[in-house]
Amino acid sequence: MGFTKPLLGSVFAVVAAAGAAAEPNYTNNILLTGYWPETNNMLRQFSTNPDQNPGGWAGENWNNSGYNVYAYFPEFPGQTGPNWGQGSGDFEVDYQDTSEDWARILPDINPAAIMTFSRGAAGSNWELEGQLQMHAGRTWIPDFSGDRRPTEDMPIFDTLVPGEWYDSSLPNDEIMAAINGEDFGVDAFIDTTGGGRYLSEFIGLHGLMHKINNDSADSEFRTFAAGHIHVGIDTTLEDAERATEITLNSLTAHLDQVIPSPSGGATLLAFTATAFVRRRR
Repeated sequence: MGFTKPLLGSVFAVVAAAGAAAEPNYTNNILLTGYWPETNNMLRQFSTNPDQNPGGWAGENWNNSGYNVYAYFPEFPGQTGPNWGQGSGDFEVDYQDTSEDWARILPDINPAAIMTFSRGAAGSNWELEGQLQMHAGRTWIPDFSGDRRPTEDMPIFDTLVPGEWYDSSLPNDEIMAAINGEDFGVDAFIDTTGGGRYLSEFIGLHGLMHKINNDSADSEFRTFAAGHIHVGIDTTLEDAERATEITLNSLTAHLDQVIPSPSGGATLLAFTATAFVRRRR
């Protein structure tokens, strides 16, 4: 027994080191953002802010998927459609506010996946943006107040190059098939012509930027999917909520396929080492 005790301590030191090395570099968090109605209202159940979601957060272990879903969006008190205006709160429809809120919120969530949403064209539809284009600062469509276009001191210009196209990494084909397969009046389709050179494309590019910057095995918190969805103006709140949930279910199934399984090396080492110690007894 005099030999067994120090060996056992050494074994567990090695196992602990192996376990630490195998620590996953990602969370189980999903980030959703909205802009104008109904893209703010359809995400309300996923807000952890009780003022915005008095009914309680539904995002914890969403649909028993193992993923936690967090949503951030502005409110529009006293404003009406069809234009709605800038709004107030998180992610106001404003270039400077969006950039600043992104820098503030993302380190709190460290998402494994990001879906940004905004109001789209007429109709009841779910427009999955296959790719978005970065633009030079002064070529964006003006927003509502202050400096009405992006400025090139914003972090997004450190990663994305004006004129370049960047692809969505959402499971767009699966989302489209799932929504259209339920045939409840929302037409899902994939668009590859860009996001419109306004706030929709701007916030969508922030999601793609975050994935680009956090997409390697040595990232502190890895992001596996990001993309933007335009929601048709005539989509009812009920249908938009249903389409959101279908989209989330498709995304979590996709994440299950692309997120690496935890390494079994430490477990195998622990089993082998324990067996060896027992034989020495």
